[in-house]
Amino acid sequence: MISFPNAKINLGLNIVSRRPDGYHNIETVFYPVHWCDVLEIVPAKREKGIFIQIGIPIKEDLQKNLVMKAYRLLKADYDIPEIDIYLRKNIPFGAGLGGGSSDAAFMLKLLNDFAGLHLSHEQLEEYARRLGADCPFFIRDKPVFAESTGTVFTPITVFLRGYYLVVVKPDIQVSTREAYSNVKPQRPGESIRDIIQLPVSTWKDKLMNDFEKTIFALYPEIEKIKRKMYERGAIYASMSGSGSSVFGIFEDIDIQPCQWIDTPAHVFSCLLSF
Repeated sequence: MISFPNAKINLGLNIVSRRPDGYHNIETVFYPVHWCDVLEIVPAKREKGIFIQIGIPIKEDLQKNLVMKAYRLLKADYDIPEIDIYLRKNIPFGAGLGGGSSDAAFMLKLLNDFAGLHLSHEQLEEYARRLGADCPFFIRDKPVFAESTGTVFTPITVFLRGYYLVVVKPDIQVSTREAYSNVKPQRPGESIRDIIQLPVSTWKDKLMNDFEKTIFALYPEIEKIKRKMYERGAIYASMSGSGSSVFGIFEDIDIQPCQWIDTPAHVFSCLLSF
């Protein structure tokens, strides 16, 4: 069985308050993007299954990868046979695109079908919460307004169909701890849920990512990419999540993005479908 775990971008991100447990309450809109990894599972050819990864190298021990954690999580509760796992990584790491979380969520969905578990979306989301904050979003994989730690979802309509998206991931890694280190939580005057319903042409001065101030000060190269997006005609541009990727929304693209990005980077573009 094969699937194509996709990325996401954040349309706005407000850090609303600090929680007693040390985490933060946020609000954001998760929007799925068709920049995909490839994940395949088949019955194990030997007594014990294997995990093979190609594409963008994974530096960590594969046994600690979220894909394996998802497998062990379900296997602890259900009779799931040994499998061989093949993962091709196309979505870059440290990007704010949710690639690893998507791989884990799609693994849960693959195993649900492969083993005939008949788990509901709600049950799969509960397992996904145990793997990481972004993971539950990828179970249904539709635009949502996310609150709390980014795990409480409200379906939302976003009017971006027909616009072009360009995503640039520079050769910079931003850790979540680093991103949160200097942010000052505050409740915004206007909720992202309301702003997202306005014309995209108004988003530039209204739809903010609270991580940008901190990250741009540490990594001016990321801010430079955002400026380039606007110079090239983006009607809205932002860092996604805690970075380091930056995306732009365009009405049209007159030149291939890789031709105007002058820093080492992964570049992706597509026509939006929601």
